[in-house]
Amino acid sequence: MVGLSRRLVAAGSLFAALVVGAAACTSSTSSNGTGSGSGPAAGPSGQSSGAARTGTIALLLPESKTARYEAADKPYFEAKFASLCPSCKIIYSNANQDSALQQNQAEQALTNGAKVLVLDPVDGKAAAVIARSAAAKGVKVLSYDRLIQGAAVDAYVSFNNQLVGQLQGKALLDRLGANPTRGQIIMINGSKDDPNALDFNKGALSVLNGKVTIGYQTFTPDWSPDQAGTEMDQAITKVGKGNIIGVYSANDGMAGAIIASLKRAGVTPLPPVTGQDAELAAVQRILVGDQFMTIYKPIKPEAEQAATLAYALLQGQSVTSIATARSDNGAGQVPSVLFTPVELTKTNISSTVVKDGFIKASALCAGTYAAACSSAGIAS
Repeated sequence: MVGLSRRLVAAGSLFAALVVGAAACTSSTSSNGTGSGSGPAAGPSGQSSGAARTGTIALLLPESKTARYEAADKPYFEAKFASLCPSCKIIYSNANQDSALQQNQAEQALTNGAKVLVLDPVDGKAAAVIARSAAAKGVKVLSYDRLIQGAAVDAYVSFNNQLVGQLQGKALLDRLGANPTRGQIIMINGSKDDPNALDFNKGALSVLNGKVTIGYQTFTPDWSPDQAGTEMDQAITKVGKGNIIGVYSANDGMAGAIIASLKRAGVTPLPPVTGQDAELAAVQRILVGDQFMTIYKPIKPEAEQAATLAYALLQGQSVTSIATARSDNGAGQVPSVLFTPVELTKTNISSTVVKDGFIKASALCAGTYAAACSSAGIAS
């Protein structure tokens, strides 16, 4: 987390420079009925900021099946941006995993005067059309969490996605111990339309290749948990339930369906299953031993960094002093901020997601999970 801390310090420095002239803009709205806008809010010290350029931005998120977007990314982004420009207008839309809908939402945002698009693309390649359309209108584009492919982008904020896959693969390999070839691994990846999913897979394979036998591997359209469950059913049929020693699941939503499939098939004991996003249900599964690990990506600093950069772009300021990394999207080297993901197992739940307030202990330890929390030393 040292890299994360340094980036947050840098973010704070840019924030301090921006706040000096924070704007009083217009009010917030939602787009296409898929979300709500943030309302006016006071500045960081409770005072409205001084005069600055007015304007509108759009926050375009990809889907709602993954809990993080509506529960974390959206509110963290909106709160931070409101603190920088208390009355700025934020047009918010969620594409519900529909690339064509997202393009329509982006065009509507441009029509409604957005000067910065903060875009988490459903389909990284298809989103190039949005980026080019925005550029033609002089609108800045900040690629959020997933990198837009094949078109000029002004900045990118995400995590080191190949490292995510490496952490997942290494955790699985470590869990398998001294004889990782005694059976077969199942790999259920995310959507091929999502460039992050390709990075996760590449990172995991860099650790696993040559050390395990991969008996079944697939990519899952739309990151669909239902589809992942069906894929796991097929994997069990192909490989045999007695031959599965581990499952690489790219995220937590799919991991839940994968574990349900394993249980239906009578696979005991459950093999180690990976995940990502540190969703509440997944962390509870880790507590009781159904899921082995997940990846915790501290979303608040990611979303707040995106808001800070979006505000800088709205002001016409360069962001290269803080977006110091570079990411190749096939059209150039995009100025980037890449945060560090964290491996989460039962041993560090308390010191990560609970300590950071990402998951409240009272929610984590509710009902039947109280005993598991107590055993793990988590006070509810």
